[in-house]
Amino acid sequence: MEKRPTAFFYTHGVFFVWLCLAASASCDELTLSFYSASCPSAELMVKNTVRSASDMDPTIPGKLLRLLFHDCFVEGCDASVLLQGTGTERSDPANTSLGGFSVIDSAKRLLEIFCPGTVSCADIVVLAARDAVEIAGGPVVQIPTGRRDGKVSAASNVRPNIVDTSFTMDEMIKLFLSKGLSLDDLVTLSGAHTIGSAHCGAFSDRFQQDSKGKLKLIDTSLDNAYAGELMRQCPADANPSTTVKIDPNTSFVFDNQYYQNLIAHRGLFQSDSVLLTDDRTRKLVESLAQDKVIFFESWAQSFLKLASIGVKTGEEGEIRASCPTTNA
Repeated sequence: MEKRPTAFFYTHGVFFVWLCLAASASCDELTLSFYSASCPSAELMVKNTVRSASDMDPTIPGKLLRLLFHDCFVEGCDASVLLQGTGTERSDPANTSLGGFSVIDSAKRLLEIFCPGTVSCADIVVLAARDAVEIAGGPVVQIPTGRRDGKVSAASNVRPNIVDTSFTMDEMIKLFLSKGLSLDDLVTLSGAHTIGSAHCGAFSDRFQQDSKGKLKLIDTSLDNAYAGELMRQCPADANPSTTVKIDPNTSFVFDNQYYQNLIAHRGLFQSDSVLLTDDRTRKLVESLAQDKVIFFESWAQSFLKLASIGVKTGEEGEIRASCPTTNA
């Protein structure tokens, strides 16, 4: 995809970016000043809500970032993942471990007080994820707004459209390309795993129970010491709700440690480890591991592409009064 010139500047230790995609609705229908007249404090209200929640619970940034991925990859960035009810995306087992919904709801309630019927839940999800990255120490990305909320949310659409942790490289490439995302975007956006946590079952395919019911490592690409720590935290009889930090070194900081972990063979998921072992992606992994600024530059561009997938604008969709339900 051809991109228009990108503007970068660095100030006070924070990497600021503005980018517009030539072939994307983010150029033609989403704008950086969308709420400047109708709700000028919209972005500040979202950011303050995210910051307050993150101060109380440091796991919030990772949850909000994951929520954005699961929203945008299914029906596009239209807040369809927020809709509650039988048979919705939110009810699918792949989404039952998602979090951060209360933060989105809190921001929406605040915005409805000051700017009723104006700011979409879809924009709130994107802005909240953007702010979560900044609050965790990542780059500040200028995000165009103007998304509208979708009215369709089906659990049957979830599994064919999200990455499973056991995916091969070819499976991930095929899925990302279907969303308009490149191989470089795949590697860069995988860097989201620098924050957040995962349930033990998400990487259980890398281990096997022996005759005594104890786990043993069967994925030889994983560092032995790291594998031993994972087995200690997630024994065979672990509670299904048990979680581990995806990046055990700087789990609440958005940095490039994730890529350094991959090089040390400490990628939690098989879909992480394959980024190092595949010749198509190894060099970019090594580059991002060596230079955080390069990672932040790449992240800003790829994040904007992610936040522009399948957006609804103009007369499409609606502006929900409450994020978990459609207006109808």
